[in-house]
Amino acid sequence: MIQRSLRPLLGLLLAGAPVPVLAASERPLAEGWHFVKSDAAGAEAPAFDDRAWQSVSVPHTYNAQDSGIGGAKARGEPEGVYYRGPAWYRLGFAASPQAVKRYLLNFGGVSLKAEVWLNGRRLGQHKGGYGAFRFDATEALRSGDNVLAVRVDNARDTQIAPLNGDFNVFGGLARAVGLIEEDALAFDRLDHAGPGVQVRTTSLKGREAAVALTAALSNARTSAARFSLDTRVLDAAGQVVARASRTVLLGAGEKTSIEQSLALHNARLWQGVKAPYLYRVVTEIAESGRVIDSASVPLGVRTVAVRKDGTFLLNGAPYPLHGVNLQLPTRFGRGPVVTDAEIDEDLGLFAEMGATGLRLAHMQHPSRVYERADELGLLVLTEVPLIDDHDPSDAFRENLVEQMRELIAQTGNHPSVALWGIGNEIRKSDAASNRILSELQATAKALDPTRPTTYAHCCLDDSDPIAQHSDTVSYNRYFGWYWTNSEDIGPWADALHAKMPGRPFGVSEYGAGASVLHQEDPVMKRPESNGYWHPEQYQTDFHIKHWREMKKRPFLWSSFVWVGIDYPSFKRNEGDRPAINDKGLVTEDRKTRKDAWYWYQANWSDTPMLHLASRRDVNKRTQRVVAQAFTNRPEVEMRLNGGAWTKVPVDDHIAAWTVDLAPGSNRVEARAGTLIDTVTWNWTTRP
Repeated sequence: MIQRSLRPLLGLLLAGAPVPVLAASERPLAEGWHFVKSDAAGAEAPAFDDRAWQSVSVPHTYNAQDSGIGGAKARGEPEGVYYRGPAWYRLGFAASPQAVKRYLLNFGGVSLKAEVWLNGRRLGQHKGGYGAFRFDATEALRSGDNVLAVRVDNARDTQIAPLNGDFNVFGGLARAVGLIEEDALAFDRLDHAGPGVQVRTTSLKGREAAVALTAALSNARTSAARFSLDTRVLDAAGQVVARASRTVLLGAGEKTSIEQSLALHNARLWQGVKAPYLYRVVTEIAESGRVIDSASVPLGVRTVAVRKDGTFLLNGAPYPLHGVNLQLPTRFGRGPVVTDAEIDEDLGLFAEMGATGLRLAHMQHPSRVYERADELGLLVLTEVPLIDDHDPSDAFRENLVEQMRELIAQTGNHPSVALWGIGNEIRKSDAASNRILSELQATAKALDPTRPTTYAHCCLDDSDPIAQHSDTVSYNRYFGWYWTNSEDIGPWADALHAKMPGRPFGVSEYGAGASVLHQEDPVMKRPESNGYWHPEQYQTDFHIKHWREMKKRPFLWSSFVWVGIDYPSFKRNEGDRPAINDKGLVTEDRKTRKDAWYWYQANWSDTPMLHLASRRDVNKRTQRVVAQAFTNRPEVEMRLNGGAWTKVPVDDHIAAWTVDLAPGSNRVEARAGTLIDTVTWNWTTRP
């Protein structure tokens, strides 16, 4: 446990544990940075003059403003023009290092490549924009003034995934930076920037659970150390429900991994959105009666599996896995520099909608995403950024394997994480791409055999060898948007199921664009996917038809809408504005839930709801219209302009009432029990 506040200490006091006064702590390095959006020769030197640079706080991205500038087709710019290149950050800070301590610089994520110097000493380089990383700064840290210099580069690099994708690669120190102080005998926080402790539920019989713990330990002292490794499992009230302890002898300068087994009797299970009960595992290094280091990680007692018939199992029982894709959390004008509260807002939108799962596209997300998913009971598919293109070099493959190791080390303790994704839409099936996927699969299974893997397939034959490496396969299919008709999702799934009866598959992406500024009721034809006109009603109809087809096919182990929230994408020049993928169920500013959001809420949520669709289509083009309400209630009544209530049948969560509008303003009301919703529509006889 890295102490950032008194809350962890209070939890340990309530549990009756000794206070870990010598445990690791982290000092945020957030204020006082100097920044320049260009290369700067010699900027790693402590004496370099950076007074003309911009003053910024971290987290920070240098694409906060230009990432929303889309390409102009009139100028021959099909893609955006945001800056991808080097930049520098420098920070002066004071420190008082102790000889018996070790110091680690902790970076939450730097896109896409980072090179770090402290007081002119090069600490190392990290390649990969989405995982945390750490460098040992002990030898470089001085008493008094220090200068930290970081060269960042978000330019495309053939050795670093991703090479391509329908999203922006935001450059900068986009996640927190800190300085960790720990004892020279400590959990190995340099092991892929993980917490030093990994816990897994290895078996579950009823409510009897076996939990395996692996602790990575490091002794940077000049002499051997004998200590005890003590582990407690705490319930939500802070009471100890299981313990394990063992004595360890670790030589000077050595590292080791120690395993412990814990048994939980009458355990409360992590049951997804129904009951996401969380324990906490606290593991301590104690020497001569003193706790010198502590690690604290979440534990949800649960198992996950996918049967060959396509049934997803949570704790051995069938569990519906449906939800949305989420791109990296961003906000307009700030890019990926978001607060925990904003991340909570994003996940809350889809917990309220009734989603049971999230696919985190297409890379590791901020740690708060996984924490909040744990708390809400949302199952997560999280993946490495192998997207579209690949490079045949050993360096590219090794970088992806390293990113997989980081992903598992940093997120593997979260019970919400149900599957590891090994790639998305590889466009070329050759020896190099198949080798990459094979090694990613082997790495995931070696590091974590308790979770299945999947791969999101598109653009090649459905049964191509590239889709056969993972435990399960998922398909990105856009019937009714890029090709054919929405209803074709059903016959396609039937044909594939008949072709591969023992191969579990799901739908990892399906969606259609929609602007809340574009209204067309009824929709006359399928919009051009890359065109300007993206009426909201077409998206609604698309999702009605898709969900009705998919829910009839239990052999689909999962389905994820593309995408939960409109997000910035430099490639896009369509819909009501450039540089936005508008397939979201919620607008980029989070202010408007599109009608399709309510369709899914009617199908997925047990919380009583009622929603009249097409409320933004204020000025009707015909006198006779259909008022359509989404609901999960059995009965609905409607009325026009304060007239008598009319019972309207509810058919598969939709109540549809045909009504003739009066000239002028019209008020349509719907009610279901105590629920009432209202829209106002105008109709005029004038052309």
